[in-house]
Amino acid sequence: MSKRPVIGVIPLMDYRKQSYWMLPGYFGGISEAGGFPVMLPLTSDQEQLIQAVEFCNGFLFTGGQDVTPSVYNENKTERCGECCPERDTMEAHLLDLALQYDKPILGICRGIQFINAALGGSLWQDIPSQHPSKLIHCQKPPYDKPIHDVNIEKHSPLYEILHTESLPVNSYHHQAVKELSPKLKCMAQAPDGLIEAIYAPEQSFLWAVQWHPEFSYLTDENSRKIFRELIIHCD
Repeated sequence: MSKRPVIGVIPLMDYRKQSYWMLPGYFGGISEAGGFPVMLPLTSDQEQLIQAVEFCNGFLFTGGQDVTPSVYNENKTERCGECCPERDTMEAHLLDLALQYDKPILGICRGIQFINAALGGSLWQDIPSQHPSKLIHCQKPPYDKPIHDVNIEKHSPLYEILHTESLPVNSYHHQAVKELSPKLKCMAQAPDGLIEAIYAPEQSFLWAVQWHPEFSYLTDENSRKIFRELIIHCD
């Protein structure tokens, strides 16, 4: 029996309950794709993070609180929501190590935002006030239903696995990529110009999407393909 690739998943933080938690769709999407998901400890201890990078075959950077604006050299505006400095610190160290080891990485929602910010890009702190749009980017339940389309770059890796230039996606975010990191390239955009998917051409696999395949993988084959691509690139 072949071993499933171990995927380290960034924990979610609930300050009110003083607890770490996890959306089942992150684990479900990884498991369906053939991986073995493990929730990581929320730590900035370098020895523990090195051990995590050596132990795990790949990583999932999850959704959650807003990225602290200091990560991308801005002051926090009043429309920026709750931040989680503990996650920002941990993810900065983990991302750096994972890139050094060239471990496969998938980012979702906050994941695309943090990866872009940590690699030298910037974010819209609040889409409604800073990038007004007629598109709905923060939908109401059910979250597995698509709410708008994204346009996929035809020569991108995402197009190579989905074979479509237009993809209906769900959407639940109020922040987004503003200036794209010079280390990243765009794979998909919303009709209003917001970047919806990115990749790092210098890495074996670093993808991130703004939508939520963890909510839609049970009913949507394209969502399953995104999780499977992470697993395919694991050793």
